[in-house]
Amino acid sequence: MPRWFNNAVTSRANLGSRDLHLELRTVIAPGSRTAREQLITALRDGIRSGRLSTGTRLPPSRTLAADLGLARNTVAEAYAELVAEGWLASRQGAGTWVARSTAPRPVPRPRRIRAVPRHNLMPGSPDVSEFPRAAWLASTRRALTDAPAAALRMGDPRGPLPLREALTEYLGRVRGVRTTPESIVICSGVRDGVDLLGRVFGRNRPVAVEAHGLYIFRDALAALDVATTPISLDEHGAVISDLDGLDTPAVLLTPAHQSPFGMALHPTRRAAVIDWAECTGGYVVDDDYDGEFRYDRQPVGALQALNPERVAYLGSASKSLAQVLRVGWMALPDALIDPVIAAAGGAQYHVDALTALTLADFLNTGAYDRHVRRMRNRYRRRRDVLVDALAGFDLGIGGLAAGVNMLLTLPDGAEPEVLRRAGEAGIALSGLSIMRHPLAGPDIPDPDGVIIGFGAPAEHAFGPAVDALRGVLAETLR
Repeated sequence: MPRWFNNAVTSRANLGSRDLHLELRTVIAPGSRTAREQLITALRDGIRSGRLSTGTRLPPSRTLAADLGLARNTVAEAYAELVAEGWLASRQGAGTWVARSTAPRPVPRPRRIRAVPRHNLMPGSPDVSEFPRAAWLASTRRALTDAPAAALRMGDPRGPLPLREALTEYLGRVRGVRTTPESIVICSGVRDGVDLLGRVFGRNRPVAVEAHGLYIFRDALAALDVATTPISLDEHGAVISDLDGLDTPAVLLTPAHQSPFGMALHPTRRAAVIDWAECTGGYVVDDDYDGEFRYDRQPVGALQALNPERVAYLGSASKSLAQVLRVGWMALPDALIDPVIAAAGGAQYHVDALTALTLADFLNTGAYDRHVRRMRNRYRRRRDVLVDALAGFDLGIGGLAAGVNMLLTLPDGAEPEVLRRAGEAGIALSGLSIMRHPLAGPDIPDPDGVIIGFGAPAEHAFGPAVDALRGVLAETLR
């Protein structure tokens, strides 16, 4: 009786509890020559493809014959022919196995793994080796010890009240922010805050942004199908007159320390953007990303203080403590509080309450102030060292003595080469071009440059990182 093989047959022979899959694509009869040829072809194909690799043991002829419904002699003849051809090997008492495989060696696919750089000068990161672990742990213990059971449940959608109270005191004292605990909404960082505000502003009108600015905010809005439109910059910061005639619900600014160029928004323009918001009913989003770190003098206060009902103030712990904490805050105009809460889903889904309670204690005990003062002195010294190390190169050093980043403007066309050589030298840094808005027109300057994150390296690694950077610049700009 013929055995029908329509497409493929799997032999369930005992190969250490493994199955043997053979492709037998034609109708074959148990004792026919076709059956033997089909089996030989199937075994050859399995070896060529690499499915049956060198050393793989095959089932005994009796077992394979029973699995496939073939005569034992058919299988024995197929094995014998393949042994004669050199595909298989056989020895009395040891069975039959694959002698060699002609399968091409697989070419490994390149994996997109970001190599850890030898020198981390990426902007936007503090020196996390100086994270105040002991003080943070003490705050965590106190926060957990003192927290009532209700604090461990989903609570106020604005975030834990202790953190909102602590931020009200701190932001008012340090940044001049005029707010109350009821007006603060905790978020998982400034990007999360921009995302929530973008949902409130809607997709009907584009949000105005600085022509050079952090691209992750543009990306956050683009993911919501919220368009952005650039306004130009000059030595006094954002050109507020570019807002005239724009149909936009809001403008996103970095007024205390423009990112990436580093200037502060001129006082007359601070007043002008508030006038614009009051006249149009628009909002200003004040991204105060590193307001605590000003080295040459007392930092200018938050723009929000000029009109808390037209300015949404955003901040986070990413520059002062660590980016992985993922905790930020918004001091919002009253009209935006409920819409932002609704955009967040009406509950505090986005923030770890234990981290929030720990940060509240960290602020209340003064540990945050002490850490910021210590790091302010360290970053000021690093910036001075970097400025001295770069003296004599054909480049410009832009911006205030502030923050954890420094912009180096380069000769025209030098940015790609500096980035290439930096990559080869194991230096992680950022190019200026990635910060430029894709819709910025030819009338908006487009300088070459790189952004150096002098706050990122550990203390022992800062000197070698600066030396490596000098070597790259010497090779490129000589």
